[in-house]
Parts: sequence; structure tokens; C-alpha cells
Amino acid sequence: MVKKAKKHSPASSSVSSPAKNPNTMTKEKMALRVTSTEKMVLRVRSTEKIKRAVMESRVSEKEKKPRSANKAKAKPKKKSQRVDSKKPKKPPTAFFYFLEDFRKEFQEQNPDVKSMRDIGKACGEKWKTMTYEEKVQYYDIATEKRAEFDRAMADYIKRKESGEDEEIEDSEAYE
Repeated sequence: MVKKAKKHSPASSSVSSPAKNPNTMTKEKMALRVTSTEKMVLRVRSTEKIKRAVMESRVSEKEKKPRSANKAKAKPKKKSQRVDSKKPKKPPTAFFYFLEDFRKEFQEQNPDVKSMRDIGKACGEKWKTMTYEEKVQYYDIATEKRAEFDRAMADYIKRKESGEDEEIEDSEAYE
């Protein structure tokens, strides 16, 4: 579509050129341009062409990068610490003491169920429905075991600080 424009002086122009002011473009991405013969030409920018150009630029950027840069960087591995065999192990919680008892009862009542998943689900449901009074016996056992662990851990730390464990390990290595 071609329209003839009125001749006007550049100083008294009330219509701003899109090339000078990018904010005057419409939503449909139309641009008004003034040609050298003072004709106004309306051009519609094809969104498909723009999309293709963007996709081509993305593809070319990927080709430029080496393959190792495209992959996510692997996290550096943590240094594996030596496991101290003399260190006391943490005791189980009250739920695990309940699980031991419940597993025995459940397997007696349901000998056909072999899946640990099903046993664990049933145990969890039972634990949720139990009252505090029913759980107290398991909490007491867990508390006693935790107290034993704390004492053993305190002894272990004292031995380690004093260097007693290192001497024992050294003498075992020579035998």
C-alpha cells in the first residue's frame, strides 16, 4: 500500500520517524518509512522471518561452543573422609524400635506379604494412629540408647584428643 505524503519541512514535522523514535512502532510491528522521493511506504515485518533469524542465531551460537561447554559442569567430588571404625554409631529413633516389634507381629499375621514397602507403609500408618502413651515405651528405649551413645562419644573424643587411638592403631599396623 503506497500513500503520497504531503511535502513538509523537516523542522515542522509533527510525525516522528520510527527510525528516530523506536517507541512509536505499533504492536503489529509496522514501521512507517519515508523514502527519498517523499513517498510514504508501509512495511509489515514478518514475525516468521524474525523467528527464523533468532533460531538461526541460537543454532550458530551452539555450534561455536565446544561440546564440553554445552554440558552442565559436574560438581567437584567431595574428598572422602576415612571412616573411623572406633567411632560409636548413632542409635536408632523410637520409631525404629517400634518397627522391629511391629515387623515381627505383622509378618506373623500376614505371612504372604514379603514386601518391605508394604510392611513399612503399614507400620507408618500404625505409628501415626498411636497415642503418646502407647509410644512412651519406645521413646524410653530410644532415650536410654541415646544417653549411652552420648557417653561413648564423649569417651571417644577424649581418647582421640589425647592420642590414645592413634597409638593403638600404629601398634596394630606393625603386627
